Amino acid sequence: MNVIFIGAPGSGKGTQSQMLQKHLGIVGISTGDALRSEVANKSEIGILAKSYMDSGQLVPDNVVIDIIKNIIVKPNCNNGFILDGFPRNVNQALELEKMLGSLSKKINKVVFFEVSDDILIKRISGRFSCMNCGAVYNHYFKPLKKEGYCDECGKNEFEKRDDDNEQTVKKRLEVYYQSSFPLIEFYKKKNLLVKLDALKIAPLIFEHLLLSLNS
Repeated sequence: MNVIFIGAPGSGKGTQSQMLQKHLGIVGISTGDALRSEVANKSEIGILAKSYMDSGQLVPDNVVIDIIKNIIVKPNCNNGFILDGFPRNVNQALELEKMLGSLSKKINKVVFFEVSDDILIKRISGRFSCMNCGAVYNHYFKPLKKEGYCDECGKNEFEKRDDDNEQTVKKRLEVYYQSSFPLIEFYKKKNLLVKLDALKIAPLIFEHLLLSLNS
């Protein structure tokens, strides 16, 4: 099964992708993770991508497509994949459709995760992680049990992504909506789109996700 996840930053696509990968035994392709890997490696394409990410802009189509194409043609995607964060606009969707057609593949379902803006802003701007063990927290939804110390390892050094601030998040959401509404309509017309209420707890969302994929 080949699935696309659509949703604003912080809508929980990544969590559900991990759960579905384990359940179906298929490959998860996260655009965000792929981009951050390039940024961490300080590759030419990673440096370019970071300049857009830091300013709250979506990374241009040609940059994203160059990264994703290299992943999707690998043998480990032959049994199915989940695209998390790609495509982000109709142009990318058309390019993806063309690419998959040349490989005799197709998308089976497109899942749209719906969450209100105020929750999205808190989910993203409030998150931070332990520099020692990588445990992730949120000032609003998952605060430290003991102020200043990691629940998991007890260390007191934390980090926050440069683009995880309220101003940048609002800009990212604005850009996201401009490109994603036409994309949602694109897949709706192809009868591939299913909608999920992503405000529920993760296990309940996953239960609804499986029902949607099997419908």
